[in-house]
Amino acid sequence: MEKSYEDTMPDDRLIIAGRAFTSRLWVGTGKYKDFAETKKAVEASGADVVTVAVRRVNITDRSKENLLDYIDPKKYTILPNTAGCYSVEDALRYARLARAAGISDLVKLEVLGDEKTLFPDTAGLIEAARILVKEGFVVLPYTNDDPIVAKKLVDVGCPAVMPLAAPIGSGLGIRNPYNLKIIMETVKVPMIVDAGVGTASDAALAMEYGADAVLMNTAIAGARDPIMMAEAMKYAVDAGRLAYRAGRIPRKLYATASSPIEGML
Repeated sequence: MEKSYEDTMPDDRLIIAGRAFTSRLWVGTGKYKDFAETKKAVEASGADVVTVAVRRVNITDRSKENLLDYIDPKKYTILPNTAGCYSVEDALRYARLARAAGISDLVKLEVLGDEKTLFPDTAGLIEAARILVKEGFVVLPYTNDDPIVAKKLVDVGCPAVMPLAAPIGSGLGIRNPYNLKIIMETVKVPMIVDAGVGTASDAALAMEYGADAVLMNTAIAGARDPIMMAEAMKYAVDAGRLAYRAGRIPRKLYATASSPIEGML
């Protein structure tokens, strides 16, 4: 009996810094109407990595309503992020705060350049990454789709890179697949597409191009039905990964008969 995709999943786990992840869909926790909806969406997504903005969502004060009362750290890998930080100092402060609270030594590092585009400050990002790596953090940097910057981040010790597909929250989908492909050829670490996904087809395309995972928040939380969209994204990422592993047919300018004609006459 042939194995199904679910049967082969353990053989296709994503490995980052010696840690294994089954789902290649990573999800954020912002913009939901409440923590209860967040929990339902995370469950529907099938994700095992959940990222949390340390400066925006309470995960450190257990005396108040806390996201971790809804998202069980024993079930999910909690990935603190430094979203909303516009300086190296701020990013370092929130990464250290999350680790001091016992959340994780994993950090999704963001150092933003301006409030309008939310594009990364690449110089600050590389500097902050270098410092945190030296302090023993496992740094997963949110960056632009620049292959040179991606290589520099890997050179300072980042075990994965997380380039944007389009501006954060824009829903524009993958604007420059060619740069993403160059990054995949340039660095020998996992590449996680982060930011810009709008719907399931965007996620499937990212995986078909060869991304190792896709991280999203707004595309799910901002949907008319976040729970349904979370499930759609789960299937899209799985389908895209399967298609990538299967290998698509070459593109041709002219038609090719789907049924052979040799021997018919």
